[in-house]
Amino acid sequence: MVARHKSAYSHRARLGLITPPTNTVNEAEWSRMMPQGVTFHTHRMPLHADTTSEAGKAGLMQDLEAVFGMLKPARVDAVAYACTAGSMINPVNSLPEHLTESMGVTAVTTSAAIIHALKTLGATRLSVATPYHDKLNQHETAFLEENGFTVDNLIGLGIGASGPADYVRIAETPLEHVADHVRAAFTPGSDAILITCTDFPTLPLIAQLEAEFGVPVVTSNQATFWAMLRAVGIDDRLQGFGLLLSDF
Repeated sequence: MVARHKSAYSHRARLGLITPPTNTVNEAEWSRMMPQGVTFHTHRMPLHADTTSEAGKAGLMQDLEAVFGMLKPARVDAVAYACTAGSMINPVNSLPEHLTESMGVTAVTTSAAIIHALKTLGATRLSVATPYHDKLNQHETAFLEENGFTVDNLIGLGIGASGPADYVRIAETPLEHVADHVRAAFTPGSDAILITCTDFPTLPLIAQLEAEFGVPVVTSNQATFWAMLRAVGIDDRLQGFGLLLSDF
């Protein structure tokens, strides 16, 4: 195997990760999945509530380009913007393609990774569990439908309804509550379960829920991580993190 980097730890690949400022789950879950010889390096970026207006998109792009500029000196092979709701912009590949071209490094976004993962798995009908409040849930439903999916059911926990300061509660959700939330969301006939938000703890539940419901489970952190590995040519099949990483 030819080493990509002269490094004791990241000779196979070096990944960049951009997370929202309050996020404490993404790095914890990625660290549990990381293959030997691959490392990741993180930067935080403010949340962007407005990703639809021209001014909102311009502000998002300005911040993303600044953070990409901070990560590039580390010679990362790809950078992920790991904010689910904040990257739900259609056309779904427009944001990562623009960043890749403008910054000269492969860019991945969580929303594009989710769509790619679901299509790779052959899913068309979804049961969706989120920690979000109604406004974000409506935005997510529309985003998924615009990308060709039928949303059989989507329910949230209502976190964030009182304002952004409430988002710290997402990472504090106990795993057993996340599992019960997914069970409440699942509708027979769905051919995949989607659990969104990169700050929502889900990794230890994926294999358990796939066995329980007999359908693939896609999560924000798992899908983004999968997309990043494949983007840099790492084709390892990883066990214990769901069908997506073990078979595709």
